[in-house]
Amino acid sequence: MRDVIQKMLEAETEAKRIAQSADAEAERLVAEARAETQAAAQRAREAAKAEAERIVAAAVEEAEREKTERLAKATAEIEASVRLDDAVLGGAVEAVVRAVGGVH
Repeated sequence: MRDVIQKMLEAETEAKRIAQSADAEAERLVAEARAETQAAAQRAREAAKAEAERIVAAAVEEAEREKTERLAKATAEIEASVRLDDAVLGGAVEAVVRAVGGVH
């Protein structure tokens, strides 16, 4: 009978050891999964940030290109609308000379 009780105690001790080992393994796996999840989230944040920076840079470049085009178009329109014929140009020059020379 003593053998049976001793074997039951040993079995119970072994079961507790196995349960503790399983708990420790489960905690290790959970900690590992958390670490992997955090690393994946960090990589995703970094990738999203890089993509956002690329999009902003492209938008700035496009805005600069559009600004340059608009300025060129506006310059061409202004130059086209300000063309003076020789008579108007001569009158303007004479007016400027009189104003600078003090003759009214």
